[in-house]
Amino acid sequence: MKAQFVDWGLIDYKQAWDKQQEIFDACVEYKKDKTGEIPYKIILCEHPHVYTLGKHGDANNLLIQDEFMNKINATYYHIDRGGDITYHGPGQIVGYPIIDLEEAKLSLKEYIFQMEEAIIQTLDYFGIQSSRLQSATGVWLDVGKPTARKICAIGVKASRFVTMHGFAFNINTDLNYFSYINPCGFVDKGVTSLASELKTEQDMEKVKEILKEKLFQNFKIEAI
Repeated sequence: MKAQFVDWGLIDYKQAWDKQQEIFDACVEYKKDKTGEIPYKIILCEHPHVYTLGKHGDANNLLIQDEFMNKINATYYHIDRGGDITYHGPGQIVGYPIIDLEEAKLSLKEYIFQMEEAIIQTLDYFGIQSSRLQSATGVWLDVGKPTARKICAIGVKASRFVTMHGFAFNINTDLNYFSYINPCGFVDKGVTSLASELKTEQDMEKVKEILKEKLFQNFKIEAI
């Protein structure tokens, strides 16, 4: 299948959610007769400080009250993806692939696997070994060790085989914001970022270019 790559830059979370919904609706319509412009997209962006809770997540995993949230300039949304609570903020690459799993010949499980694989391959480019954690989506470092830590969270939605939401890949992320939640519902595992692992701030555009290439390769999608 074919899809367009889009970089939204820094964008308000609710605005991005609304734009996703518009694209999702266009994809569902396109599936009916495959006429007109191809609407499928691979979107990368960043968000201002925001916490999002998946539809079946536990609100108790947000550890702060509204007053403190205002103090740290963060917002909060209970949304319609899978997964529990996570944080988005500047210095984090958020990815929203909006594609047709039927046309891509991917099951939802395979789709998530290939998304993780694109992140793993991107980290490998930077000399960082990463892997999956059994019974937990996302990409992790030091799996099986007390130092296990997540570098990329994944939470998706699929309806009529069209996907929404996606992943949050920590690059130059301020990790202090994760201390105000139980990330993805875990209380015994840490989080990390590419900058933290490499001990220096990273070039976001370079990471995006590599990640973009890996996403298209692993989804077997042709860029338009």
